Amino acid sequence: MYKLSLRTKMQTFTAVLHKEEEMFVAECPEVGTVSQGQTIEEAVSNLKEATELYLEEFPVKEKRKTWLTTFEVAVDATT
Repeated sequence: MYKLSLRTKMQTFTAVLHKEEEMFVAECPEVGTVSQGQTIEEAVSNLKEATELYLEEFPVKEKRKTWLTTFEVAVDATT
């Protein structure tokens, strides 16, 4: 687990989740990390750990804002 020090600051990131068969997949769009778990809580916890490990090697130099939106696409109604 990541240990906090006096030089550590907390940052907030986004987790986008979806279900694939029996697993939940969690992705952090600001960093690009992805993880999974059998529950939403486990997927987010694993994503947090993966993101912390990634940021140890590749620190974020600038704050990036994630925009979340939806969009529609045409699909074949017979499938």
